Amino acid sequence: MNHSSTHAACAPLFLGRRRLLQAGTLGWMGLNQANFLQADSGGAAKPIRSCIFLFYYGGPSHLDTWDMKPNAPAEVRGEFRPIATTVPGIQVCEHMPRSARVVDKLAIVRSMHHPMRNHNAAAVEALCGRTPLKGDLELLNDDANSFPCYGASLDYLKPARRLVPTQVALPHVMYNVVRLPGQTAGFLGAPHNPFQITSDPSRPDFHIDELVLPGDLSPARMADRRSLLALVDSQQRHAERRASMSAHQERAFNLISSEEVRRAFDLSRESTRVRDRYGWDTLGQSLLLARRLVEGGVRFINVNDKINNGQVANWDSHENNFGRLKNDLLPPSDQAFSALIEDLETRGLLETTLVVALAEFGRTPKINGNRGRDHWPDCFTAILAGGGVRGGAVYGASDRIGAYPAADPVTSGDLAATLFWRFGLDPKTEIKDRAGQAYRLANGDPLFQLFG
Repeated sequence: MNHSSTHAACAPLFLGRRRLLQAGTLGWMGLNQANFLQADSGGAAKPIRSCIFLFYYGGPSHLDTWDMKPNAPAEVRGEFRPIATTVPGIQVCEHMPRSARVVDKLAIVRSMHHPMRNHNAAAVEALCGRTPLKGDLELLNDDANSFPCYGASLDYLKPARRLVPTQVALPHVMYNVVRLPGQTAGFLGAPHNPFQITSDPSRPDFHIDELVLPGDLSPARMADRRSLLALVDSQQRHAERRASMSAHQERAFNLISSEEVRRAFDLSRESTRVRDRYGWDTLGQSLLLARRLVEGGVRFINVNDKINNGQVANWDSHENNFGRLKNDLLPPSDQAFSALIEDLETRGLLETTLVVALAEFGRTPKINGNRGRDHWPDCFTAILAGGGVRGGAVYGASDRIGAYPAADPVTSGDLAATLFWRFGLDPKTEIKDRAGQAYRLANGDPLFQLFG
């Protein structure tokens, strides 16, 4: 059954714990809460194959995108008007017309919150689903004791096929003075780090250096060389074997010898029409590459949105919020995101691919003196699509000015639990740091209500 088409033709589907667990609702059905949630969780499709995690570094204003407040005072509602979407009763910003046309495929979570107010600490909440142990440090960085990013945990517990990386991150490493935390495997160790792309997919000369064969090395010679290495390796002691080929070298060797992997990274195989639809900027071509990687068997793809048309333009809009959103940030984001959703559906990939789009936080309800909005982790929005998500749904709600959750607050841990659960993993599974300290895979509860 296609839930999205059903909800597009009627009122929006407003979901929440409170609605499901109203007093008396379960009693006459003969169900207790635990049984209800178990039954509800079983309604989703089979575990997903892949996840595309779109991270809007800097923090878009939820009030000017997915959770507008047209009836709030002028100093809150801002300059933009809401427009109708494919789901009656759900509105979005006027500068997101293409996204408005795919709302029947989306679940909009309007009650995300956490306590971290600085970009770096908040990035750990977004990219790892954790509150960093060192707290809200302005220039927090990853180290060997940091929490692992989502893809690293997935690679640790459920690795992909040998020749395909479990996680790919693109199109750059993010920095806020120091390297933004949440981009590595942390205490799980370097072998579980994502395969990191650091070149712009929108460039005509885009290529992955690690996947380029030397001019004098054919695939046949590559296979012979691999056989020779295996023979030599079998005659070495364990310590010598570790020194001769590290986990990184092994992974690079696997990648470069796989025609399937090289083909997945080859954007030149896409038609001009498809590339036009995504947009020829960094974000558009990165999301198109993400779709190709899903087809190639990659399980987790991080797309970091920080650069548009070659210019640094993140979403940290402390000043000129409305001009930057209208002229620079929303148009390419609207085009690329909607193209991804439509393309995945057309190719039959949307049901098996979960798309998550969010930032490290939202923006302040009150517009500041520079016509901007400042950091606001107390309430913001996340978008989910595919992977069994009920389309045309809204989960949770913010208050009248978008400052705090008014219903069904959702933590980073809840989102993490949802993500891992959709991959078929129990969020209560324990992983251990280098000192043997055990941590739950996710400190939250899956949002079962959004699926099935």
